[in-house]
Amino acid sequence: MSNSDTLTIAALQLPTLGMQATKLDFYLRNAHSRGVELVLLGEYVLNHFFKELSNIPMKMVEEQSNKHVKLLKNFASKYQMIFIAPLVIIKEEHYIKTIVKITKDDIKYYEQQILMPYEHWNEKALFNNTIKEIEPPLSFKVGNFNVMAMAGFELHFDPFWLEVTKEKIDLVLLPTASTFDSHIRWREIIKTKAFLHGCYILRANRLGEFKEENVKWKFYGDSMLVEPSGEIYMMLEDKESMLIESISKSVINEHKQNWKFEQELTLRGDL
Repeated sequence: MSNSDTLTIAALQLPTLGMQATKLDFYLRNAHSRGVELVLLGEYVLNHFFKELSNIPMKMVEEQSNKHVKLLKNFASKYQMIFIAPLVIIKEEHYIKTIVKITKDDIKYYEQQILMPYEHWNEKALFNNTIKEIEPPLSFKVGNFNVMAMAGFELHFDPFWLEVTKEKIDLVLLPTASTFDSHIRWREIIKTKAFLHGCYILRANRLGEFKEENVKWKFYGDSMLVEPSGEIYMMLEDKESMLIESISKSVINEHKQNWKFEQELTLRGDL
């Protein structure tokens, strides 16, 4: 277990998982032996990529999701870990894109609030997520740390980051399924957000490929832990692997004391 100043976390960098538990158990045994308390998985790891879902019976997708939730619930109890993972669920014969938080005692779902609406990547058309006024993302405490999870696309919208500041979040969890040539853009946005908001950001990006006509979608990894300084502390490359690092409350506090962003907002009644 962590002391009050540190928390050991992990990001699993994987392609879509099958129905077998063997691979997960291999990584999680290792994570447990190193004191990991929180594990993040990327988008479309527990489920197939959204463009593949239309070719899979809905009942099969539901069965896969339910099996993975049950599996992670067992691992949460076995290894005393918290899991955060994007998950496709079914409500009234419609797909809903969520992030699930699984502990040994509880399961909570966060419905992604903003989905990609682009012609080539139109999650908004496939999923039946509610369109409404933006609400705070999923947040919770792990020991002395305030943690928030937001979907990868939600990174781009300021209301989510206002909540990071308001709730004094220490660690943002960012599951993604980034592809094409977006490496540099994602790195720079994540680094900037970490610096401006004085928090760690843990990104888990999936692996694998999806072929559509003459286009190959290559999910490139680049899972990373970025410090409040805006520096990349650790980054995985493009192979299946696991990132394990400890984050420090004192590093967060030092950054906030040095840059005084929150202090200046507090003086003006904005916090």
